[in-house]
Amino acid sequence: MDKKVLNFGLTGAAGYIAPRHMKAIKETGHNLVAALDKNDSVGIIDSYFPTADYFLETERFDRHLDKLRRQGERKIDYVSICSPNYLHDAHIRLALRNQAHAICEKPIVLNPWNIDALQEIERETGCHIYNVLQLRLHPSIIALRDKVKATPADRKYDIDLSYITSRGKWYFMSWKGDVEKSGGVATNIGVHFFDMLTWIFGNQQSGVVNYSSADTVAGFMELEHARVRWFLSINDSYLPQAVQAKGQRTYRSITVEGDEIEFSGGFTDLHTLTYQDILGGGGYGLADARRSIEMVYDIRHAASIGKNGEYHPFLNQVI
Repeated sequence: MDKKVLNFGLTGAAGYIAPRHMKAIKETGHNLVAALDKNDSVGIIDSYFPTADYFLETERFDRHLDKLRRQGERKIDYVSICSPNYLHDAHIRLALRNQAHAICEKPIVLNPWNIDALQEIERETGCHIYNVLQLRLHPSIIALRDKVKATPADRKYDIDLSYITSRGKWYFMSWKGDVEKSGGVATNIGVHFFDMLTWIFGNQQSGVVNYSSADTVAGFMELEHARVRWFLSINDSYLPQAVQAKGQRTYRSITVEGDEIEFSGGFTDLHTLTYQDILGGGGYGLADARRSIEMVYDIRHAASIGKNGEYHPFLNQVI
């Protein structure tokens, strides 16, 4: 029997992450039928689905999905949500309202109580909401989790998480520089790392924020099986000198008991793995996303305590 080709819609087609979703839809053998973005720099669609319908206005996109649903066979099965963070909640609702499942980029929502409301809509519609938590599918991360699970239950590891991904002046002029729209640095670039840490090392027991600004946030947290010093920044001046000397603008590092966990490669294929997992009956839903959303919400609203107690060594460059 031939595999059924599923119909996809996509929001945020002009964004940075959208091509990875288009590639995943293509590589899993399905079809992008309709795409939405208020910005019309969406020529990337031609590389994957040149016949997809395209909409500048959410209202017309919503109307089109409703029309397809009423036509029966052409109904949209999934909506991939790549739009700005503050629109995720609304676009998930749009998908479920049109009897389509939602596959949403991180962070799935900005506030923990939004998850409660979406769970109610899931129950009402019978449709599912999936979060792209791609690090859970990275081979190096899976291997680390297996290693931790095999050690004594009372062991606590010392972890340093460092992530610097340089961004230019445009960042602060875009929605990403608006905390109300992006959730700030910890949410925008860090939420999937916090999900990864709790997935491996268990629930958070305590945590502090040592420093927080528009481009950098750092803190310390204690998990069930780890003590974690973390540093997140979009400021290239904090890149290690060896990284700067190579002309690189991104630095991603996790050390466990002083040993580096190499996971910088393989990121471009993780979205296809995510789609395969979801379409094969797996995937990660709202309950899986809750812990990290609560964590970044608390970080966003915490008072900074400075270089007191445990703190990440990179903070010495900042304060």
